[in-house]
Amino acid sequence: MSEQFCMVLSTTNSRENAKQIIDSVLGQQLAACIQTMPIESHYVWQNEICADQEILMIMKTTNACYTELEQTIKAHHDYDVPQIIQVPFAEGFNPYLSWIEENTRR
Repeated sequence: MSEQFCMVLSTTNSRENAKQIIDSVLGQQLAACIQTMPIESHYVWQNEICADQEILMIMKTTNACYTELEQTIKAHHDYDVPQIIQVPFAEGFNPYLSWIEENTRR
């Protein structure tokens, strides 16, 4: 099972937008689990230093779902340039990895 799983990280500044993304991703079985947490983001946008309260979405999925997951996030996201980052992982508790595999599209 190694190296077939990943986490996808994305942020938004709207609970409504987060819910829309989450509902679409889970409804299409592109991730098995999405965790959210409030964060404060500091970044440069259009040559200005910015800070925002955002919601971080941590999506557990398979590498095979990544391309379609990215497209789904982009299609539903409010940002012009949303954060969509894939973080592969090779190891984990086997029953949990099996659960991810069973709850995502193949």
